[in-house]
Amino acid sequence: MDVLKRVPVKEQDPKVRAGNFDEVCLGYDLEEAKDEASRCIQCKNPKCVDGCPVAIDIPGFIREVEQGNIEEAFHIINKYSALPAVCGRVCPQEIQCEARCIRGIKGEPISIGKLERFVADWARENKIKPEAPMEKNGRKVAVIGAGPAGLTCAGDLAKMGYDVTIFEALHEPGGVLVYGIPEFRLPKDSVVKAEIDNVKSLGVKIETNVIIGKSITIDELMEEEGFEAVFIGSGAGLPKFMGIPGENANGVFSANEYLTRSNLMKAFDENYDTPIIAGKKVAVVGGGNVAMDAARTALRLGAKVYIIYRRSEAELPARVEEVHHAKEEGVIFKLLTNPKEILVDENGWVSGMRCVEMELGEPDESGRRRPVEKEGSDFNIELDTVIMALGTSPNPLISSTTKGLKTNNHRCIYADKETGMTSREGVFAGGDAVTGAATVILAMGAGKTAAKGIDDYLRSK
Repeated sequence: MDVLKRVPVKEQDPKVRAGNFDEVCLGYDLEEAKDEASRCIQCKNPKCVDGCPVAIDIPGFIREVEQGNIEEAFHIINKYSALPAVCGRVCPQEIQCEARCIRGIKGEPISIGKLERFVADWARENKIKPEAPMEKNGRKVAVIGAGPAGLTCAGDLAKMGYDVTIFEALHEPGGVLVYGIPEFRLPKDSVVKAEIDNVKSLGVKIETNVIIGKSITIDELMEEEGFEAVFIGSGAGLPKFMGIPGENANGVFSANEYLTRSNLMKAFDENYDTPIIAGKKVAVVGGGNVAMDAARTALRLGAKVYIIYRRSEAELPARVEEVHHAKEEGVIFKLLTNPKEILVDENGWVSGMRCVEMELGEPDESGRRRPVEKEGSDFNIELDTVIMALGTSPNPLISSTTKGLKTNNHRCIYADKETGMTSREGVFAGGDAVTGAATVILAMGAGKTAAKGIDDYLRSK
């Protein structure tokens, strides 16, 4: 075995998977996982841990995998992460833990994410559960949102002995894990629900169909229901649009709506009666992971799909793996291209898009080169569906119905970076509700920070 090269991971053939919603990556088996783990040099000062937002003992769990002690590896990971099977699939390891891997200096970094996934899947298949939490201390904490931030915060607090209830607006817990990320990247029944069940096994209660700010307010939770602290992990579900002509036409979706219909309402499954305009010629505007998810979903629903992105491939914010998979499956990338107008037919439906070619100028405040229009380069694309994947912002409902809760100009809730405490005493926040749309693992990191902050706050009272 060449220790400088990763053990390859099996995947579905691109031509086959483009026609189904089964998981693309098939993962390691035991021998492959042990071989990959044996490449780890067990650094005395492991930089990979510094690159992990939840600070998993990465060398520790990899050492156990190499020795074949998979149950022990799971318990090591579970001390730090409530969602290892999720993180092993959707974390951008290539810019976090794996980017710091010393083995990667002279070869390929250890495939940390795939090893984490293997351990979590093995534990699930062998019915291994997280270790029992501490004895209950009788103190009640409310968590708003059953997404990555909320589940992490709730799990950590339950381990500390708190009586935790999560309030979720949708009819299923999971947040973006169930409504946003497609089945072919993150299976819902076999992976997401199992990880949520692990959190519930710690004693966490989840109440669905509860819209905080309408069903009940944070003030009522604290003043009437006896919750001593509240964590807001409600995410950022309000979609952004470009404001170009034709944007209100029939056949224009936000990526949020398109993916929610497909994922949570199972529009991709012929056994479910969920309407979705699949479209035969679809343009997805944007270059992030959500854009790739929407494009690859539309492809599987039978469409010819374009990604429209105003910068070059080097600036695409999506994971390299997701871009690679999208190209393999047949998504057409129209880079250095920007929409100017959505063309509409006489019945009010999308008929195409007028675009303009771009070129890269000087760097902007983000450090990326600013795209500039090329004069006289307008052209049209024939379409019947447009999906806007331009990011999201937090819904203002919670902040507008809670006394003393400060937000910024983007509707994001202010929260202290070290503790998660907001401007309202006893109310903490983290994840996309604070930062705007970001990654699953960063939301989990914020949930861990807030759990510690809540524990410190309640202990001091």
